[in-house]
Amino acid sequence: MADRLNGYRILILETREEAQFSRLLAEQGADVLQCPMFTIHDAPDPAPIEAWIRRAIERPLDDLVLMTGEGLRRLMKVVRRIGVEKEFVTSLGKARKFARGPKPGRALREIALEPQMTTEKPTSEGVAEMLSQLDLSGHRLGLQLYPDKDHATLIGTIKAQGAEVDTVLPYVYDAQAADANIVTAIEEMAQGRVDAIALTSSGQVRRLLEVAQAHRCEAELREGLKHTPIASVGPVVSDELKTYGLRTDIYPANDAFFMKPLISAMATALSKAPPRATAR
Repeated sequence: MADRLNGYRILILETREEAQFSRLLAEQGADVLQCPMFTIHDAPDPAPIEAWIRRAIERPLDDLVLMTGEGLRRLMKVVRRIGVEKEFVTSLGKARKFARGPKPGRALREIALEPQMTTEKPTSEGVAEMLSQLDLSGHRLGLQLYPDKDHATLIGTIKAQGAEVDTVLPYVYDAQAADANIVTAIEEMAQGRVDAIALTSSGQVRRLLEVAQAHRCEAELREGLKHTPIASVGPVVSDELKTYGLRTDIYPANDAFFMKPLISAMATALSKAPPRATAR
């Protein structure tokens, strides 16, 4: 697959896995235009995160639900800072571990652990559906949250199954810091300097439209997207695109909704026409 995207300029909006996605594309020869939707920061007050970690060590969780890989990596950063890595990892090893999609599973493997179950749909609804198949009565369940999402419904669903839910939010988003880059990316598409845009979460679609509306450049965004192939990692992203009247041009084969199959699909689709971005 080497150099299959040579000469093509790909816009990515990935935030949590930006470096990995960029590297995978660059390995295929792509010129990557990075435009993360948010700047990610550690939670401003570390005390609740530290307390959650110590509770997980002192009273090992029966179950752990990881909503993002970034969340576990941020937790591990705090764990290492307070010097309890061995105790924390040992404690997590005793719990059943559930992952919202493949990214938390990858983060678990970085500390030599594996998820027992991974959602088919990488959404809160998918997590609720997965957990509904299990007996959680009397269990202590650790739930790693992520910013800008109302998790009340998911928490309520888990509690209704008889579990005690202990939540932790290890990081926050800074949206304003990324707005200028998003507007610049919209201008690049509108001027024909992007060969494809790759979307890996439904939140990227919403954020792109919200920023365009806030900065009065939605018409410019929609015009740019008319001429720029839109690559979607899976059905959740494609459904979100449809909500805004947008299409999916490139989609992974064989229902493999991961970065590598998406890149493969882009290489196949874009090879049918020469790169236009580099010609400008």
